[in-house]
Amino acid sequence: MTPFVLPDATRAKLDRFKAELMAWNRVHNLTGAKTSEEIEAQIVDSLYPITFLPQTPDSLLDIGTGAGFPGMILAIAWPETETLLCEPLQKRAAFLRHIARSLDLTNVRVEAKRVEALEPRPFALITSRAVTATRTLIAWCRPFIDEKSQLLFYKGERAAEEAAGLEACDIETITRQKRQYLWIKEPMTCSNFF
Repeated sequence: MTPFVLPDATRAKLDRFKAELMAWNRVHNLTGAKTSEEIEAQIVDSLYPITFLPQTPDSLLDIGTGAGFPGMILAIAWPETETLLCEPLQKRAAFLRHIARSLDLTNVRVEAKRVEALEPRPFALITSRAVTATRTLIAWCRPFIDEKSQLLFYKGERAAEEAAGLEACDIETITRQKRQYLWIKEPMTCSNFF
């Protein structure tokens, strides 16, 4: 169970997501999380930033969504947030589209392409988990940020090493177990990466 309270409708959709992922994973090997407990841990990891983000963003871009972490999970929790899931692998994109349809997530759009091929436009929040180095992610985000945008990268134990030299970017690091959430509140200040 999550360490925070979710509406019953949200919890029901997350439970359906978990069941669907387990079923698809047996055939398509979408993620290394195989058991209900492992998938639940990934859901909690995806949702944890709602405990520290000051408000729900009106738009979200998730780069490299994979089997749905964190983008699809955040889209379920934030039904009013316009969400674009960018996942270049076709089998994963097919799963994400299936979830969006079966859970009636009208706020979700899936693009089966690399982030560099997306049409540029600003998003309030850009997330990514386990895709590439922080500097590369910041550069990829450039076409999608404006003065109101924020970045949130789900990182592991090397987060501090990756963030070295990025002090001008106004990064806050939030730690939960082995997860490091790199929250870049003013990415426009990272101009030397654009």
